[in-house]
Amino acid sequence: MKVSDIVAPLEEAAPLFLQESYDNAGLLVGNPDAEINSALVCVDVTEAVLDEAVALGAGLIISHHPLMFHPLRHIVGATYIERAVATALRHDIAIYASHTNLDSAPGGMSFELGRLLELCDMELLDGGNHAMPGAGFGVIGNLQEPVPTMDFLYMVKERLGVGCVRYSNVVRNVTSRVALCTGAGASMMEDARRAGADVYVSSDFRYNNFLDADRDLVIADIGHFESEYCAIGLICEIIRKKIANFALYKSLQSVNPVNYLI
Repeated sequence: MKVSDIVAPLEEAAPLFLQESYDNAGLLVGNPDAEINSALVCVDVTEAVLDEAVALGAGLIISHHPLMFHPLRHIVGATYIERAVATALRHDIAIYASHTNLDSAPGGMSFELGRLLELCDMELLDGGNHAMPGAGFGVIGNLQEPVPTMDFLYMVKERLGVGCVRYSNVVRNVTSRVALCTGAGASMMEDARRAGADVYVSSDFRYNNFLDADRDLVIADIGHFESEYCAIGLICEIIRKKIANFALYKSLQSVNPVNYLI
């Protein structure tokens, strides 16, 4: 099948026009008409992921984060980005990214994370993207039954394989309503508060955000990679619904670049 055939279901579910202005989603390296037999799905395109693709004979890498956000002025191996692009070109491997368009697509990343945490009655937290019905960022939903807040945080840590959870003062002893946003979601704290969340789960909170949570909201920072690892499963699911007989590999080298000393 062609590269364009494999990414077509992604572009139908998460059209590129949904991406934010700063983003660089879409086909970044390679020929859309190239014939391929398999694809490797990851969060970030790294040299280790490229080596994995070469070993598997994959003709396409589909990532969540774009390998390149800015144009390359030269390819001389000075950065991992340049080296990854050179390896991809040398081995005829196409690279495609589905990033903020997948974040804000109907039923996208935050809904997938909510499903992993078994939230019920999920709704958009911010329906600000009106370019497509149902598009927006974050979700708000309910737990199947109220639980002590610390028990909920431990459950999040275990279920998502989180190395460390940073959280604000536990001003809600019991949690029943949860807001979440994959990736850097600090800007949506007030949306979570207005939606009546007991806990807001996201990543990349700053120091003052933990103070701003104040008396009526608990924020939990689970890490950027951890919040978005679900992209691999979601991308595979979207493609397999349309193309059942194509070889998709979930990268074993898609690992967190952040290490924790605990």
